Amino acid sequence: MTAVMRLSLRQLGGRVRLLFIVLLAALPVGLTALLILTSSGGDESNRDFIDAIIDALVIAGALPIVALVLATASFGNEVEDKTLSYLLLKPVPRWLIALPKTLAPMAIAAPALVLSGVASTALGASSTQFVIESDVRAVAAVGVAVLCGVVAYSAVFTWAGLVTTRALAAGLIYVFIWEGFLSSLLEGVRYLSIRAYTLAILYGLDEESFEPLGERVIGLPAAVVGVAAVTVVFFFLTVRRLRKMDVA
Repeated sequence: MTAVMRLSLRQLGGRVRLLFIVLLAALPVGLTALLILTSSGGDESNRDFIDAIIDALVIAGALPIVALVLATASFGNEVEDKTLSYLLLKPVPRWLIALPKTLAPMAIAAPALVLSGVASTALGASSTQFVIESDVRAVAAVGVAVLCGVVAYSAVFTWAGLVTTRALAAGLIYVFIWEGFLSSLLEGVRYLSIRAYTLAILYGLDEESFEPLGERVIGLPAAVVGVAAVTVVFFFLTVRRLRKMDVA
């Protein structure tokens, strides 16, 4: 398991991929600074900050895209190179292969994305332009919510990278249509949306600071169950897929 984890981290830690992740994670922080400079303050500015930076850029933008780029490549390299059989021929339980392959994208994505969300929130909270009730509580809420999103998205996209060579394209369609458009438009879809789970966890941990989200989030217990269910189900599907693959 340790060897597979090290191999996966080396595969995913390419210079170009890491540069892309850093730039995408830095975008919300830079735009937060720009919003502070151009905002006149007040409740409307607070809503703009939460909707445009925290929701649109961090949770709906950087979070799923970074997880998608990393997680689909976790098994994707072996699938494309047809070297997955070397892993599957090892006399180890399939879950010991699936687990490090799922954890590797989390290990790279989580620090960058959590730092992006935390830094953006801290910068917004430190400014008098936005009404953030508690700096520490708001920052912690964003960090926990983003981490939960990373875990769930990584489980889904790791499985996707194993079952199709077009996982990146399929994932982008899923992110922009299901998570980006339909989950915002249709209330019922929110119970099957990782973005909605992430927003609900964020709001549930700090309702005062993120009050504008209250109109469109599901309950905190449903969101926690949703994240856990998605992670467990897609990890199980990944293990099941590995068991059924032909190693010849």
